[in-house]
Amino acid sequence: MQIEKRDHQLQTFDGHKIKNAILKAFQSVGSTISQTHLDQIVETIETEIKNAPTICTVEQIQDLVEEELMRFHYFKEAKSYILYRDKRSQKRAILEKFKERIDDPEIVALIKRTQNEFENASFLDLFHKFQTYDHPNLTSMEALDILMRCCVELISIESPDWEMIAARFLMCKLHRLTHHYWSQKNARTFYEKIKIMEQEGYYGSYILEAYTQEEIDELERALKPDHDLLFTYSGLDLLAKRYLLTSHDHQLMELPQEMFMGIAMHLAIPEGERKVEWAKKIYTVLSTLKATMATPTMANARKPFHQMSSCFIDTVSDSLDGIYKSLDNFAKVSKFGGGMGMYFGKVRASGSTIRGFEGAAGGVIRWIKLVNDTAIAVDQLGVRSGAVAVYLDAWHKDLPEFLALRTNNGDDRQKAHDVFPGICYPNLFWKMAEESLDQMWYLMDPHEIHEVKGYHLEDCFGPLWEERYWDCVADPKIDKRPILLKDLVRLIIKSAVETGTPFTFNRDIVNEANPNSHKGMIYCSNLCTEIAQNMSPLYHIEQEIKDEQGQSIVVDTYLPGDFVVCNLASLSLGHIDVNDDQELEDVISTIIRALDNVIELNYAPIPFAKITNANYRSIGLGTSGYHHMLVNNKIRFESQEHLDFVDKLYEKINYYTIKASHQLAKEKGAYPNFHGSEWESGAYFRKRHYEGEAWEKLQEEVQREGLRNAYLLAIAPTSSTSILAGTTAAIDPIMNKFFLEEKKGSMIARIAPNLNPETFWFYKQAHHIDQSWLIRAAGVRQRHIDQSQSVNLYITNEYTLRQVLNLFIEAYRENVKTLYYVRSKSLEVEECESCSA
Repeated sequence: MQIEKRDHQLQTFDGHKIKNAILKAFQSVGSTISQTHLDQIVETIETEIKNAPTICTVEQIQDLVEEELMRFHYFKEAKSYILYRDKRSQKRAILEKFKERIDDPEIVALIKRTQNEFENASFLDLFHKFQTYDHPNLTSMEALDILMRCCVELISIESPDWEMIAARFLMCKLHRLTHHYWSQKNARTFYEKIKIMEQEGYYGSYILEAYTQEEIDELERALKPDHDLLFTYSGLDLLAKRYLLTSHDHQLMELPQEMFMGIAMHLAIPEGERKVEWAKKIYTVLSTLKATMATPTMANARKPFHQMSSCFIDTVSDSLDGIYKSLDNFAKVSKFGGGMGMYFGKVRASGSTIRGFEGAAGGVIRWIKLVNDTAIAVDQLGVRSGAVAVYLDAWHKDLPEFLALRTNNGDDRQKAHDVFPGICYPNLFWKMAEESLDQMWYLMDPHEIHEVKGYHLEDCFGPLWEERYWDCVADPKIDKRPILLKDLVRLIIKSAVETGTPFTFNRDIVNEANPNSHKGMIYCSNLCTEIAQNMSPLYHIEQEIKDEQGQSIVVDTYLPGDFVVCNLASLSLGHIDVNDDQELEDVISTIIRALDNVIELNYAPIPFAKITNANYRSIGLGTSGYHHMLVNNKIRFESQEHLDFVDKLYEKINYYTIKASHQLAKEKGAYPNFHGSEWESGAYFRKRHYEGEAWEKLQEEVQREGLRNAYLLAIAPTSSTSILAGTTAAIDPIMNKFFLEEKKGSMIARIAPNLNPETFWFYKQAHHIDQSWLIRAAGVRQRHIDQSQSVNLYITNEYTLRQVLNLFIEAYRENVKTLYYVRSKSLEVEECESCSA
């Protein structure tokens, strides 16, 4: 049987379409129809079509459906069907309007598909907006740009679908741009594209060295173009501008799925004969946006210079050689796009002695200004200024000047506006602040303490540090800079409210939980406060002149120390069914393997980082989409249900992470410094009170067979990669349900993920949340995180000094290791892109 469509073409009658239309009419009014009645209606219509003297039109068939529904007394369902017909008629009319102005069947077909996919979006509104930008001789690319612009302008809390619709038009544009580029090169297959990109220096030669053409053809068949539909407009726009490969003359060369596969292929190379299998698994996790690699990995994997690590931390030694070597290290890290943390707690204070000459030292500020200038001079791949955090101990003599580095008052010659200061607090500081702010705190010079007492006060923590601190305070040979605790706290909070910094590093809490304390201690964190790993300064041993082939060369010899480097990724909790243990384990095990492979593949900017990376094999698996995940599960941020839920969830995440790292240790060997660690002794598990059969079995296996990675979990800010994944940032609550965000000079409309009438009230904005809930949640998570987390605090102008101080004290009480920014409602702070995981 044939029927006549509206465009007068003939088509075979399909009864299933009629059934689906009727079922939709019943669903729309909340009723059901028996299978018997449904079959009878379709049979009657089929009979009418067969007996009709001429070929029936679509309109006639729809009239028959209405008559049959009325005959069976389905009156409200018939009304719904009539309204449905009318709505379809309106859609066709709107589509005809677009056809009149856009002479491109592919774009018109795309509009039709999006109309059918997004029933709640008014395409009449889109057309009216389109008319305001329309002009004669409109090209197809101009039409796509206008459609995208109009969709972005239509995004609102009431109409969030426009963000996804805009992404459809952007994806169409990206396909056309890449098609234009590769048609000029006469390349069609993925293999042909990779071969040309390698020849022209965009891809590293190692890809074609590792994979045969047959293997690449197999991986091309595994590409899933429908995964493009998961992107929001802001995520796809960011991906196109920052991550997709472009030629030297700025032509787009790569599509999103090709990018994900290129990254996956690179990260799977160490898997040898199983590399194709693992490339597919890594690709699936990344392309479904269930996890994101850190920005340096996303941007640099598959390229010739593949520096894929996010975070580096250096311990600055108290010597001219040491300070300038640290500056040199920072410059090289920044050159390749890494972010840096620098511990200045060993550097002597202003007025200290140099070679016995009293008052000769200029203190840490002048050196930090050099760090500031280096950050400006050596930008990150020409994209932005270098990013660096500098840390100082709460008892260091130069602390008051340090706290004024970024504030707007005082001598500008003592400012360093491009560094991010952080303070390392002993527990004693918070205990005293909690007791009384009218107590005296003593600032001292670390160099003088060593000269007088024979020990480095900064090299210990906990009770031993406290004992030595009071010993130094009581010693008259040590010069002290007394300051009322109230005055120091006022300086700290004034800086925090005005600049968002200093960051907080609770050194006792961090070191007491360090699973690798047998190999050192942790002095500070990184630029984004989530990394906590063993640190030690490098030492210059000697400089000698050698003769090689009649040529004199100068050789510097260093003891490398522990130069921290970490490789990051984040689980997108909003896109994972966190209640499905199998899915959670599969995603985690895949990403842990990918992160471990980054260590093998990484292009290290300095040799000291490479040595430390090999000794510890540290990784940092984090999470994004935290608020998104809570809303998906109908959990309010300010609730005990929230705390109970994430306690169980992060215990599971930790369990599966340790299990995955242990599996890698069985396959490839444990990290070299495993012996003597708390992983081996079992102290790690006992300290966290992990009990039950599963934990006990895992503990025994780790103790017996080792762990691949010394450090495992760290929650980074994910400012960029969460946009890419279309989810909420890191562990933060949303700033707004809808807002415009400026990124690289362009405004991006952002809307809370999965926002609809059902989820609307589960999203509470960050500045409206009682901040105690943020800290309590951080404390609950911290038990399961061997490193730390980028915890932001959100305050308003109504907060008093005492209220802000109480938040810091509560964080100490809850054993929160670090705090990131204090985000005043009127203050805008710049997120670290290097550590965006």
